[in-house]
Amino acid sequence: MGPTLSEIATIAEKLHGPLLKTPVLPLTASRWHGLLPTNARVTLKLELFQQTGSFKARGAFLGIQQLTDDQRRAGVVAASGGNHALAVSWAAQVAGIDALITMPRATDPARIAGCQAMGATVQLCDDMAGAFAVMKEAADQGHALIHPFEGAYMTLGAATCGYEFHQQASDIDTFIVPVGGGGLIGGMACAIKQSKPDAQVFGVEPVGADTMYRSLNAGSPQKIDQVLTIADSLGAPFALPHSFAVAQAYVDEIVHIEDRAMLEAMRIYQDNLRITAEPACAASLAALIGPLRDRVAGRHVGIIACGSNISLARYVELMAAL
Repeated sequence: MGPTLSEIATIAEKLHGPLLKTPVLPLTASRWHGLLPTNARVTLKLELFQQTGSFKARGAFLGIQQLTDDQRRAGVVAASGGNHALAVSWAAQVAGIDALITMPRATDPARIAGCQAMGATVQLCDDMAGAFAVMKEAADQGHALIHPFEGAYMTLGAATCGYEFHQQASDIDTFIVPVGGGGLIGGMACAIKQSKPDAQVFGVEPVGADTMYRSLNAGSPQKIDQVLTIADSLGAPFALPHSFAVAQAYVDEIVHIEDRAMLEAMRIYQDNLRITAEPACAASLAALIGPLRDRVAGRHVGIIACGSNISLARYVELMAAL
């Protein structure tokens, strides 16, 4: 299930240039003492430095590059309130094609402006369900759909991130990856497990958006009635067959975190690294110092800062809750 290691390595090499090989940082500075699990080594992959500020650029770029000439002429459509919207806008701009982005009205204005600045047409909807409905309508009318997490291109894009992380720090034995729709963790785990079969891969989901946790427990894709989390990038209300199957094949376990734990991790990133992280970006760290703290003591843990597309106004608003 999912791409082979050879396929992942080939694509990772081809992506160098348009996509960035994001750096890793060992968290060994004295300011981290007492914060991390006992005797654990921790390495952070700074994927927030990727094109458009998140890992989503990898899959969006691959998805658009594989379109036919007819599909390119018709343009692409994507529904997203955040990182995927920006990634598709950028990838469409690079390819010289039109992009329609459907977004909830409550989307951070900085993200809307970012998409428009890259030439995308933004259509605002009442909520995410409405955005997906408009996306489907546009796809039915001929636009090429670039889904935010479902599809071989999203899995492969995320797999290049996992492959790259292993290449940069091959002795990591435990990885902690945020989970939204499952594209990131499925792709990363697929690459990691084929590179290092004895490595453990943990997913982390907000309590109020634990779709993949429920799906893996049920053995089939599930949906939830309501998304209740500040981490809009992790708020997928349903799982879908392809991304679910890849996650089921390679992910060891998913743990829950509360929204407050992400806020605490956002504060730590700001204090220790001067990173203004969105909630999803802080999820791996929140799980590391929270529910997984005792379980990963003494291990070499890889965590990922997956994206940081948040306006200062929204950041201040969220942090006021601490």
